[in-house]
Amino acid sequence: MTRPITPVLDTVQYPADLRRLSDADLARCADEVRAETISAVSETGGHLGSSLGVVELTVAIHAVFNTPYDKLIWDVGHQCYPHKIVTGRRPRIRTLRQKGGLSGFTKRAESDYDPFGAAHSSTSISAALGFTMARELGEATGDAIAVIGDGSISAGMAYEALNNAGSEGRRLFVILNDNEMSIAPPVGAMSKYLSGLYENTPLHALKDIADGVARNLPAPLRAGAERARELVTGAHGSGTLFEHMGFDYIGPIDGHDMDQLLPVLRAAKARATGPVLIHCVTVKGKGYAPAEGADDCYHGVAKFDPKTGVQTKSKPNAPSYTAVFGTTLLAEAERDSRIVAVTAAMPGGTGLNVMQKAMPARVFDVGIAEQHAVTFSAALAAGGLKPFCAIYSSFLQRGYDQIVHDVALQNLPVRFCIDRAGLVGADGPTHAGAFDIGYLAALPNMTVMAAADEAELVHMMATMAAHDDGPIALRYPRGEGVGVALPERGDVLEIGKGRIVKTGSNLAILSFGAHLSEVLDAAAELEAKGISVTVADARFAKPLDIGLIDRLAEEHQALITVEQGAVGGFGAMVLHHLAASGRLDRGLAIRTLTLPDTFIDQASPADMYAEAGLTAGDIAGAGLSALGVATVDFETKNRA
Repeated sequence: MTRPITPVLDTVQYPADLRRLSDADLARCADEVRAETISAVSETGGHLGSSLGVVELTVAIHAVFNTPYDKLIWDVGHQCYPHKIVTGRRPRIRTLRQKGGLSGFTKRAESDYDPFGAAHSSTSISAALGFTMARELGEATGDAIAVIGDGSISAGMAYEALNNAGSEGRRLFVILNDNEMSIAPPVGAMSKYLSGLYENTPLHALKDIADGVARNLPAPLRAGAERARELVTGAHGSGTLFEHMGFDYIGPIDGHDMDQLLPVLRAAKARATGPVLIHCVTVKGKGYAPAEGADDCYHGVAKFDPKTGVQTKSKPNAPSYTAVFGTTLLAEAERDSRIVAVTAAMPGGTGLNVMQKAMPARVFDVGIAEQHAVTFSAALAAGGLKPFCAIYSSFLQRGYDQIVHDVALQNLPVRFCIDRAGLVGADGPTHAGAFDIGYLAALPNMTVMAAADEAELVHMMATMAAHDDGPIALRYPRGEGVGVALPERGDVLEIGKGRIVKTGSNLAILSFGAHLSEVLDAAAELEAKGISVTVADARFAKPLDIGLIDRLAEEHQALITVEQGAVGGFGAMVLHHLAASGRLDRGLAIRTLTLPDTFIDQASPADMYAEAGLTAGDIAGAGLSALGVATVDFETKNRA
């Protein structure tokens, strides 16, 4: 593949090299960084649109500030590809999101230029304030610069940090990267407020020098400039929201114009004595026509042809779990007018866009605000509706107190639809759905299900729709299903009852969730060695099917549990029951196969599960270990 010609960028290995360039060469370097980013992501896939939106900002920040002594913190971190290119990682940029390669997010272990790791939103201002206070207390660190998007700044944690930073009054910089596009169009009052700030306002209206500029303009232009400044700073000096929180506010400025960015950043760095918010208006996907023209601005892309933008996606063999969820929920909602749906800025990622398009009044996108989403859902349930709250497993962690206090404690029938359960591939450990089994099953009143395949997902959706006795959760993985036939309508399952999938006599394997296909492959491998295997699908982690577990324990020499979750989840609950009931006193051999007690770096899901020790071969090996005999010895005993 032809690589872009980058004569200026070729002279830049680290940000110190940027500081030796003229402003004109910095602008040329930004163009070359954009070309290099497009070229690299065309080979790896990844978060293209967000990275293209901050190219000039990246070059300008590194040229003005003294990184890594000054701490540059990217909120979420998915826009960090240009940052990685100019911070010594260009030679590895085509390993992005690959096994053994660069992370798709900022990562402390990867570079000194990544002072704070990220992948979830709205943490950057809190982190910047932490570095600032470390400096104030004598640690060897410089200025802290947080770059946060207009979608991320809508989250409660960002407000908390802004309030704290304004109260402390210490010198730090928050750059608001305002492209009016997070993953989905940002919603709520904050987005409308930001849009209003720069509507019809000259982008060069830099607040702290606006008076001087206006005084030198002809009278008609001077009056216009003053009116424009009022739109930004508040009529008659009433101030912006950010100024009321204790920040000096600068902007809005054009985040793609180096002639604006460089002087503004230099002026802010030279003059700031307290917290400063610099409002940059940018375009997601800037400089690459296919991205700028796409609805999602190429937020997340597969490998693609850089000339045309056409992505090379493989044709799926089966519909994805997310797609099955979306179409099934719409069908349930068409049958039941009380069903509503809630998401935290991810209607497309969770599949709720299907229902959103058909029934916009019954789908609530609350923005990047998982805590609010959970409590909002709780009150919807208390008000008599049937809320389906669809949030990724790793994002739902952010609303855990609300799940405990506002949902479980009050026994409200919120339906939690948990996408991205298990290992997720290129997004790596920050997005792995490893912990939801444990953190949900620990709660009184909670029912926890996991779908073994896409047909089971349909049945479990029907079960959720019918369940009004308390909160209920359903977990399912990212990616395509196993290709089973889908029922026209799901059956309502009996709560807390599993199923026998295959009957044997020597070894029992009890699977919870979407690893059932691997379990069946393991069973076939063991059967080929003369070992008779029972395979069961637990369906529920809470309540456990005690009758099924007892039967498996009594009728087999060994029992294995398998789950796509961390230690302390389904297997731990099975062990607790067996210990409490005395069944472990009778010599039952048992193994619990879980994700290991470590974070697994990005790779393909298959490679990640291999590293986790959860392949069919690993499961078969655990069966042999539990039985405690070699295959040939076992076959001899059976013949005898």
